[in-house]
Amino acid sequence: MSESIMLSMAALFVVSSICQWVAWRVNLPAIIFLLLVGIFAGPVLGLVQPDLLLGDLLFPFVSLSVAIILFEGSLTLKFKEISGLQAVVRNMISYGMLVTWLISTVATRFATGISWEISSLFGAIMVVTGPTVIAPMLRSVRPTASIANILRWEGIVIDPIGASLAVLIYEFIISGGGEKAFSHTLLTFGRIVGIGTTVGCFSGYFFGQALRNHWLPEFLHNISTLALVFGAYALSNFFQPESGLVTVTVLGMWLANMKGVNMRDILDFKESLSIILISLLFIILAARLDFETLRQLGWKAVFVLLAIQFLARPLNVMVSAIGSKLTWPERHLLAWIAPRGIVAAAISALFALHLEEAGFADAHLLVPLTFMVIIGTVMLQSTTARFIAQWLGVAEPEPKGFLIIGANEVARTIAKALKESGLHVLLADTGWEQISRARMEGLHTYMGNPISEHADRHLDLVGIGRMLALSPQESVNVAAVMHYRLEFGQNNLFILQSQADETLSGKLKVSEQSRGQTLFAGNVTYTSLSQMLRGSGEIRTTKLTENFNFDQLVKEHCEKMVPLFALDMKGNLHVFTPDRPVKPLAGWSVISIVCSRREVKLQNGNHSGQKTR
Repeated sequence: MSESIMLSMAALFVVSSICQWVAWRVNLPAIIFLLLVGIFAGPVLGLVQPDLLLGDLLFPFVSLSVAIILFEGSLTLKFKEISGLQAVVRNMISYGMLVTWLISTVATRFATGISWEISSLFGAIMVVTGPTVIAPMLRSVRPTASIANILRWEGIVIDPIGASLAVLIYEFIISGGGEKAFSHTLLTFGRIVGIGTTVGCFSGYFFGQALRNHWLPEFLHNISTLALVFGAYALSNFFQPESGLVTVTVLGMWLANMKGVNMRDILDFKESLSIILISLLFIILAARLDFETLRQLGWKAVFVLLAIQFLARPLNVMVSAIGSKLTWPERHLLAWIAPRGIVAAAISALFALHLEEAGFADAHLLVPLTFMVIIGTVMLQSTTARFIAQWLGVAEPEPKGFLIIGANEVARTIAKALKESGLHVLLADTGWEQISRARMEGLHTYMGNPISEHADRHLDLVGIGRMLALSPQESVNVAAVMHYRLEFGQNNLFILQSQADETLSGKLKVSEQSRGQTLFAGNVTYTSLSQMLRGSGEIRTTKLTENFNFDQLVKEHCEKMVPLFALDMKGNLHVFTPDRPVKPLAGWSVISIVCSRREVKLQNGNHSGQKTR
């Protein structure tokens, strides 16, 4: 028995990772593949039975996992990013939320015939918009910063509010209605908000002080944060059930906005943990679905989905955006994107179990109806949102551009070559003389330290997805790589050596993780490129053909050519690195620095003269 449980758990982890990888390859939210796997493994094939697999630990595991997911999301909520749009977010999570609740409730009641009690609870569950699916959707859609920030804030903040609304309605239902039940519901609401906020603020303040004053060694930061989230969540729920979601959200927001507290490494750890927990939860909860109940709902559930998608969400956004600076295209896209996610699934499963035990006949329809809306909103929005954003003109361009660290001669020359190839480039440097030269040459620049807090707020990275560290100072390059590794990803960070690796001893070499990918050939350094450009070196773009391939190009110029980039026939730019060789094909263009033949002859003559002497 224990071996089968171990095998099932291991299989869940393996399949979860595969689903995430497939989603990354096809650029779709992973929830689509996770739900499909869960449905096939559960109700279709009967391979996974979560209630038998986890037993009494099922819902505690779900609850603690949701707490981690919400905490990780709230760590990204910085008040400075939502400046000027606070009113829109506030409206969407207050009376805009009530609009969604009322329309969802009425549509469910008349479409399915479910009792008003269960319909109102379902409507409350539908106000949450799933940060677990909004984040990957934003990466593929790439809307303007205003839309992205609003959706991110709404998706995270609405979860504890929506969960609290569901708790209130559940308490009202269980209490039997009437005036006494109404006063009990109001008291419960006050306790949820008061206890959740109090525990979250106190936990955030004291943990922030511990990090700021270095009371904890760095190797304990991640595990201490995890223990804090579990402890604060459990403590809050002990004093008032279901207040824990408010606690972890307030805790994350407090730490994210506390001055002098660096949460970057902790956020990185929590993000990785959240991905695996989200994957497991979707498979496990989808595996608990009952096909017979889904069949019983049929087209009634589709009507509910249409009402939520085309009536509730647009009215929510239009009412909430009155008087805001949002353009109409931005409002239209906001009205389209509102996928439901893991919090809706978890809440519906929890309340359905309690209501079934209390004898409510329609309670068993709550989970399948919720999953129908989750699957419908995710499938519909993830496959159409990018097209709609482009059609409305509120999508950022493909992130093919480059952030270049340094505005020196080498950086400016390479930047001009990239710009002539149709790519967006932005040079960042602290030296006014270098920046002014770059501006005179028609290049976009940022005057200042690219890893400063000012840069985090003002550096415009729209359309930029890769970084070239071209400063002559290795420390500047390495610092930039470390700072932007989460922004661009390790594979999109490139660094030009200040000194060739083979000339350095092991204890002087910078680690691979800190350095990123080495630019160009292994022996190419900033000094060698600078010398070539100050001599007769120049940037050339060579079109390859069937009769003149890359090997012939290299042979023609011998050792006086440094290949920099290759542009394929689809317009994609490939960077030459020693670790990942590029094999340009016919029809590609190769951008390289080439010394003239005259320079080569002069240098050879000088070498022979030195030998003669």
